Amino acid sequence: MIRVLLAEDMHMVRGALVALLNLEQDIEVVAEVCSGDKILPMAAEYLPDVAIIDIDLPAKDGLSAACELYQQLPGVRTLILTSLGRPGTVRRALDAKVNGFLLKDAPADKLANAVRSVAIGRRVIDSELALSAWETEDCPLTPREAEILRLAANGRTVADIAAELFLSPGTVRNYLATVVTKLNARNRVDAIRIATDSDWL
Repeated sequence: MIRVLLAEDMHMVRGALVALLNLEQDIEVVAEVCSGDKILPMAAEYLPDVAIIDIDLPAKDGLSAACELYQQLPGVRTLILTSLGRPGTVRRALDAKVNGFLLKDAPADKLANAVRSVAIGRRVIDSELALSAWETEDCPLTPREAEILRLAANGRTVADIAAELFLSPGTVRNYLATVVTKLNARNRVDAIRIATDSDWL
């Protein structure tokens, strides 16, 4: 019997997934949580074989929780579910050492088979997601450039960013100009759109 922990914040979706998985003769959902910060404590208590984790969870996102599981309970394998198949997210999931990555709209039998494969040590990545991740370039921005663009995306002014990072306003403007050039963007707003769509922020 494959013991599963399910982390999903939408109650109806979680209930449906639990019902579907429990129909399988060799799979049992032993624990369910609705936020990312509860995953590690519940996994430590129930010691599931596989943790199925929604990528977008309150309190702590799914990838951060998966990283924690990998570090603290390496015997628990992780299968990430997402409704967004952005290439950058797939690459981050692979970097986080997750064992599987599936779209939420995958057929029920595909999810059950993914759980079985992950449980025996195989890595399962949706073929379309894998292809898009393979074809995507790495982020061309330095960590500092990405940080400044992230702050700008959150509505901070040049003066705000300069004060927060202990830089001069001119230096911040230079960083933003470099970002626009590197991303072949028309302007700062376009650069934010490109970086967000590529999941670099």
